[in-house]
Amino acid sequence: MSYGDPNNPYGAPQGQPQQPGYGYPAAPPVQQPYGAAAPMTAMPGKVSAARTMLWVIVALQVIGVALFAFSAVAINKAKKDNSLPGLSDYPVGVMWAFVVLALAWLVWAAVMAAKFSTGGNGLRVTALVFGILSAVLGVYPFLVIVGIVHIVLGILIACFVGGADGKAWFNRARY
Repeated sequence: MSYGDPNNPYGAPQGQPQQPGYGYPAAPPVQQPYGAAAPMTAMPGKVSAARTMLWVIVALQVIGVALFAFSAVAINKAKKDNSLPGLSDYPVGVMWAFVVLALAWLVWAAVMAAKFSTGGNGLRVTALVFGILSAVLGVYPFLVIVGIVHIVLGILIACFVGGADGKAWFNRARY
């Protein structure tokens, strides 16, 4: 195939050679490493919503810790006074164990929510596990409105953190 043939549709264009345009010359392309994307500066909306939901769980856990502690003290007092025989049958140690577990859940959620802006993929996996466990453990007190709220928040946290926006945020380049 010859590009010198004027009737060749695939040949070089005929006529005047292209003249450079007027004005400023084109800027050179930005050199980035292969596969590197522009750094993310703002947290995506779904990730920010998951962080807010973690803070809501923290607030619910504060209420839960207070209620469990109040119940443990009330049961202990009822056992000593023998004023309410039905209430004195509950074990006080189990109530204090619930206080400790609710407090541990509170601390876990608060630490994760505080680390969302700087955390990496390990925090993403931890938040996924937290969301799934919250949803599963919320099934037990399902009749209580708090259980339903924990189920919904746990599922949403797991979905938002496990999605594409969450993966992009927690795997972003940090400079």
